[in-house]
Amino acid sequence: MTRIVQQISAELAMSAVFAVLCALLAPVTADPRAVNCSQVKDAFSDLGYSPARVPTEETAGDDLQVCAPQRSCCNAEMEENFVQRSSRDFEKLMDDTSEELRDAFMTGHKRFDEFFLELLESTERSLNEMFLRTYGKPYLQNAEVFQGLFAELKRYYTGGNVNLEEMLNDFWMRLLERMFQLLNSQYLITEDYLECIGKYVEELKPFGDVPKKLKSQVTRAFIAARTFVQGLMVGREVANRVSTVTMSSACVSGFTKMLYCSYCQGLFTLKPCNNYCLNVMKGCLANQADLDPEWSKYIDAMLLVTERLEGPFNIESVMEPIDVKISEAIMNMQENSMQLSYQVFQGCGQPKPSGMSRSARGVFSPYSPEELPTAAAATRLDRLVTDVKEKLKKFRKFWSSLPEAFCQEEHVAAAESTEDDCWNGHEKGRYVPEVLKDGLTNQVNNPEVGVDISRPDTLIRQQIMALKVMSTKLKNAYDGNDIYFQDSNDDSSASGSGSGCTETCVTESDSFITDAPVQEAEKTDETSSASIIQPNLLLLVLSALALREHWR
Repeated sequence: MTRIVQQISAELAMSAVFAVLCALLAPVTADPRAVNCSQVKDAFSDLGYSPARVPTEETAGDDLQVCAPQRSCCNAEMEENFVQRSSRDFEKLMDDTSEELRDAFMTGHKRFDEFFLELLESTERSLNEMFLRTYGKPYLQNAEVFQGLFAELKRYYTGGNVNLEEMLNDFWMRLLERMFQLLNSQYLITEDYLECIGKYVEELKPFGDVPKKLKSQVTRAFIAARTFVQGLMVGREVANRVSTVTMSSACVSGFTKMLYCSYCQGLFTLKPCNNYCLNVMKGCLANQADLDPEWSKYIDAMLLVTERLEGPFNIESVMEPIDVKISEAIMNMQENSMQLSYQVFQGCGQPKPSGMSRSARGVFSPYSPEELPTAAAATRLDRLVTDVKEKLKKFRKFWSSLPEAFCQEEHVAAAESTEDDCWNGHEKGRYVPEVLKDGLTNQVNNPEVGVDISRPDTLIRQQIMALKVMSTKLKNAYDGNDIYFQDSNDDSSASGSGSGCTETCVTESDSFITDAPVQEAEKTDETSSASIIQPNLLLLVLSALALREHWR
């Protein structure tokens, strides 16, 4: 019995020794959750940092502020590098994504502005060259009347405080005064007498219906042109400013965690899950998304004005034949000069003789038909409008689509199809939280970025207001109305160009709206000539009648 017990004890002892030996000799199995910091060193080095900063062994991560404290191959210094890198990455991503938008508005503004200014200059040059070649000295002695017209049109377009209707009325009045003096050079026409003539202009209609028609066409066309260019400028400025909004600290932390905290666990080959990326971006771009409703209204208003530019408010179709229309008005007065003078004498009295002989009744003549603007020249504005319309439509929902645009970038997030093989902010796996809606108020429970919904971004709010003001201007321009502007001679009154302005009109005093610079036009003192050698009257009348038939 004793022998049996001893034998069993010996066997048990041998088994214990054998088990210990097996345990000692067996290979060591690594913890599957352990992070290989050597791989992290290589990945960190690939980002351009010194691998010496990476811990040789994983730590508890207690000193980390952004990347959740857990077993990690990161330290506070590495995390700070990631934070700084994330800020640069975000700024570049915003800059790259908004580049096409900013370029579209910058290029569009430049092209339209150059086109409108060139149109004004070419129209004035064409009129000047023709009249100068045909009449020489007589035209030179009265050229400032026409120069003043174009100077005021340009001053209005470039942002000047010009009432178009009043300016055009003044032009026709000045032209009437010159014409009346030329056609009645045998009389002494004083300033008081000219003032009297002005009282009968509406009744006499010396230039026929041309001034009325031209006033309507010019005011609507110039209001549309100036407002549209201002609209492009405001769009450009809003895009530039909103694209450079500073990231909040919560956004920086969320973006850093999304892009770089995976490195700390050795999961640097994984891209952020797409829905994870969307929630981070919706938190970071909450204020930009709030710009979207007013931005869409602004785009719609711009598109409305493009319809006018293509149709009844086409400034190209108004300006290119303006010299012909002015000539038609002049010939109308010349043809009816006898009756006109008689009516004026009836109302204002017979002026005193000047001691000079009566001049021939021709003053200026119109273009000959072969020198009228060609149809091909009228297509440039249409091409510009077509191009800008396509771009405006493309960018209508730009700001609310930014999160999707960011997360579609291959280097930013994983494809939607790889929802189980991506970085969810904590580990490899599916991102569970639902994707939030756009806008500041919808981010109250954003799981990735802390957003204070009670403090909207001031700069964004300013841009929203700028868009509201511009949209109002554009809607007025669509209806042929100009904005109110303050009369420099009376601070208590305001007047508007165009066909009127409703209570919805706004002023241009908003500091965050930048209108085109005012370019003051130099005005030349009016001079009159008592005696001018006139062209043959019969030739002028025949030319005018031929031209009128051609345009009919």
